[in-house]
Amino acid sequence: MHLTEEQLSHFNDEGYVIARNLLEPAQDLKPVIDEYADILNDLIHRMYSSGELSETYEGLPFHQRTLAVVRDTGHLDPYPFDINVQENLDLSRDSEFHFGPAMFRLLRNERLLDAVESILGPEIYSNPVQHVRIKVPEHLIHPDRRSALNATTGWHQDNGVIDKEADETDMLTVWIALTNATERQGCLKLVPQSHSEGLRVHCPIPSEGSRIPPQLIPEDRVRSVPMSQGDVLFMHRRCMHASLTNISDEIRWSLDIRYNPIGQSTGREHLPGFVARSRSNPGSELLDPIAWRQSWIDACEKMLASAKHGPRSGPKSTPNKRWSRDHELCA
Repeated sequence: MHLTEEQLSHFNDEGYVIARNLLEPAQDLKPVIDEYADILNDLIHRMYSSGELSETYEGLPFHQRTLAVVRDTGHLDPYPFDINVQENLDLSRDSEFHFGPAMFRLLRNERLLDAVESILGPEIYSNPVQHVRIKVPEHLIHPDRRSALNATTGWHQDNGVIDKEADETDMLTVWIALTNATERQGCLKLVPQSHSEGLRVHCPIPSEGSRIPPQLIPEDRVRSVPMSQGDVLFMHRRCMHASLTNISDEIRWSLDIRYNPIGQSTGREHLPGFVARSRSNPGSELLDPIAWRQSWIDACEKMLASAKHGPRSGPKSTPNKRWSRDHELCA
């Protein structure tokens, strides 16, 4: 399942390429969906016990059950589903995240890694900058509860939201459609060839992260990229992209994960990545999903311990600090 010469040429010229039907919905994606259905079930029962929900909507499939919760409450907490630690929030030992075995196996999926190898080469590291986004129809979410994980994502380059130490890292963004992503459902939009035009100024925006100011977006070049379940989008780290708003009555559900060559900075050195594939040293590959989950738990413990003794001692250039609101384009 390596990318073709034509696909690689498109990636190099345009800064992105879509591999249609790269992943099999039943074989590759259903285990992940089942894992998330269990998380949703636990969350619903907690909300029901606390009085936030009047019923549990047992028997509904994942997507319909999710919509029912949002219609009732005006929100769905995205963090219990996410495959990352939300450092900008009040981290505690009760903080929730998801690092299940099905997700780990997807990160190590052979077809996926074959395609990644086509771009990065045979020594592949799973970068810890990764998220799941369960985007319900945006009008159902209370404005105070919207974030880039559950609502519209603003314009940015992934290079612009990592630490400066990784500016030259060959970081590859891999965007996986867990459901269909039409324009009405809020698919991605991007600027072809923007990867060759350098890193743009980003402005720190509370609750959104770092975003490119509107005056730097070449609207006449913007292209939407609708995708079907199982399609995979590969993007250069400097490809400018955002999402459309979900104006449909359906969920748009995706994963955005990243890889880089082994030995290069991840842009989040205090968070745990792992060797996903190494042709030269297969014994270095992480095969154990339990060890993967434990690595994130250990990272949380270190951050909690550091917080007790003052500011985190790790990298200082967090996404909201490498850019300044004082820039003339951010005023």
